[in-house]
Amino acid sequence: MQLTERKMEKSLCTLAAVIFLGGYFDAAQLTDDTTTEVHLLLNSTSTAASVTVQLQHHSTAKTTPTAAQKLHTTAVTKKKLHRKNITRDSEEENNGEKKHASKTDDKKTQLECPPLGLESLRVDDSQIRASSSQRSGLGPHRGRLNIQSGIADGDLYDGAWCAEYKDQNQWLEVDAIYLTLFTGVVLQGKNSIWSWDWVHTYKVQLSNDSVTWKTCMNRTEEAIFEGNQNAWAPVLAVLPVPTVARFIRINPQTWYINGTVCLRAEILGCRVHDPDGIYSSEQDLGSKDPLDFRHHNYNEMRKLMKSVTKECPDITRIYTIGKSYTGLKLYVMEISDNPGKHELGEPEFRYVAGMHGNEALGRELVLNLMQYLCKEYKKGNQRVVRLVTDTRIHLLPSMNPDGYEEAYKKGSELAGWAEGRYSFEGIDLNSNFPDLNNIMWDAEEMATDKSKVSNHYIPMPEYYTQEDAMVSPETRAVISWMEDIPFVLSANLHGGELVVSYPFDCTWGWAPQEDTPTADNAFFRWLATVYASTNLVMANPNRRLCHYEDFQVHNNIINGGAWHTVPGSMNDFSYMHTNCFEVTVELSCDKYPHVSELPIEWENNKESLLVYMEQIHRGIKGVVRDKMTNQGISDAVIKVEDHDHDIRSAADGDYWRLLNPGEYKVVVWAEGYFPSMRRCHVGMEPRATICDFTLTKTPLQRLKEIRAKGLKIPQDFLQLRLRALRLRKLRATTKVLNQRRVGQRTLQEERKARGA
Repeated sequence: MQLTERKMEKSLCTLAAVIFLGGYFDAAQLTDDTTTEVHLLLNSTSTAASVTVQLQHHSTAKTTPTAAQKLHTTAVTKKKLHRKNITRDSEEENNGEKKHASKTDDKKTQLECPPLGLESLRVDDSQIRASSSQRSGLGPHRGRLNIQSGIADGDLYDGAWCAEYKDQNQWLEVDAIYLTLFTGVVLQGKNSIWSWDWVHTYKVQLSNDSVTWKTCMNRTEEAIFEGNQNAWAPVLAVLPVPTVARFIRINPQTWYINGTVCLRAEILGCRVHDPDGIYSSEQDLGSKDPLDFRHHNYNEMRKLMKSVTKECPDITRIYTIGKSYTGLKLYVMEISDNPGKHELGEPEFRYVAGMHGNEALGRELVLNLMQYLCKEYKKGNQRVVRLVTDTRIHLLPSMNPDGYEEAYKKGSELAGWAEGRYSFEGIDLNSNFPDLNNIMWDAEEMATDKSKVSNHYIPMPEYYTQEDAMVSPETRAVISWMEDIPFVLSANLHGGELVVSYPFDCTWGWAPQEDTPTADNAFFRWLATVYASTNLVMANPNRRLCHYEDFQVHNNIINGGAWHTVPGSMNDFSYMHTNCFEVTVELSCDKYPHVSELPIEWENNKESLLVYMEQIHRGIKGVVRDKMTNQGISDAVIKVEDHDHDIRSAADGDYWRLLNPGEYKVVVWAEGYFPSMRRCHVGMEPRATICDFTLTKTPLQRLKEIRAKGLKIPQDFLQLRLRALRLRKLRATTKVLNQRRVGQRTLQEERKARGA
């Protein structure tokens, strides 16, 4: 009787699984024998009486169905892992921008399963085994999608799992821990600049006990999956029949003729709930915040930003700072209690994400942040209310929208390490800003008195403003944005590592790696530490290395030059050309996490994003005024003793100088005024000390005497005027180039229309 009941339960379970997974199969593929469609690899000792399939992560992310599976490997160029089933309304911008619309796919399509987490490191090293390894640096723990290796070939952190022997008995095995409905494998070759190694074809084997294995079948034959044709492009293989098991093996059959058996992989699978499993009580982590956790393309990003302004119209404003090469707008969300204007004494903050288009996590975190600030402000969350009231916040979620759209077409697992990284023109925006470091250092070397060399507001070089300069429209737009708004603090959000780097990014003498501190090194280290120490993953002492560099020995912060030199970085330009302090945050090992990872990534970074913004209220601030008129004085120089980096007052005379706690001698001077000095105390509390200055004009007769002696204008102010002149030239050439691009696009569209 018990045996009969168990058989009935198992049959019902199988039937329920088939019904639930009906989207996996075309109607023509279904047969009367349902066991040929869904394989439950349960060993004889298993007592699982009920099996249901569920996504690995509980989140607000929508499931994304795709077309019914074909019984063969799907290459990157032929199929996307992520197909969005979202209705997009036709939209038209107020300025006449073209309508963007897409139709909803009416087909009943497949429920996709997320990656187990080899790339994101959710799968532990202990869960990965192999038949053999060439050496420890090429062990099974290195068989992770997109894992990067060091420059030195043969080190402990090489770029793939490589078998010791070149035969068809080699395998890489992954223990999913839970019963899992396996649906696919993503494969990649070895990351190396010294050798070419990848797998051409392979088999997939499944087991519930890691002892008895069954090879994945394609009807009546063992399925042979197509692998890679190069070392870097990920290739997706879809299992002919999604199969429930706990263990999965990749069994290479052929490989590059001049290489060895090497691969990096990701496994796709949905967790199966097993009430009798030893891990059945474990709960997946997620987020309780009701945010839109999914990857947003350009249209979806615009719609989300508009929804935030609709929900919080009193504290939000959307504006654009320019366009990408293909004409996509660079949208910014402003969040402030008085959006649209600079308030005297209120500092300006910015987050920039998506400089590299395929580093998608920063983009989504910025979109999450604007939703979160809106919702929490409405709830009366005092911390958020304080931030919004005391700070003018600017959020640029996508600096490189062209690159992101390219990565988005492939999806999180198939975009690879570099797909969409660069701009449409192939420019790395991370090094596309003017190199002001070497201009300053060269001037210091040539000067007889280094104190006379300007250490701030350094003008961009003349060549950079020309029409033929290799400067992307995205970079030009951000530079103009920096000049228009007196930003005080910023962070540039990247991905692919877990570390916070701070200026200088460029090294003296073009050294590949060298610690190159700024005059504000102590405060930059504080800023980096604030983010890193509150990030839940960075702060975990037991976390695994992302790739090959151990940043934990530096407490997860590092000087940019000590990591690798980057001439023309946005961080360095921001510090030397404006008043703004900026760091780079590498948010995660996985540049483009799967949608199922987004809720936990938000939780990992939420506190860090908030506490970093709050650092804008450290140091001193005040207003520099004319004694007679009480009007604010713009471009007044604020000098702090023993800090060889000056800042200037904004248009209304207000200024902000970020400093660590301590006593400081501060001198302020402006053209046509006598200098003023006072001592300012900075306390431990996160509240800026107010240090106002009142300047007295220099008598007209005294000015005439100064000019008569040949000291007409101080060098600092000549440089200030040159800086403004170069900006005007950059904006003029940008306008010409943008008009030229619009004309070219219009001509192309007309030719297409005539051809059609």
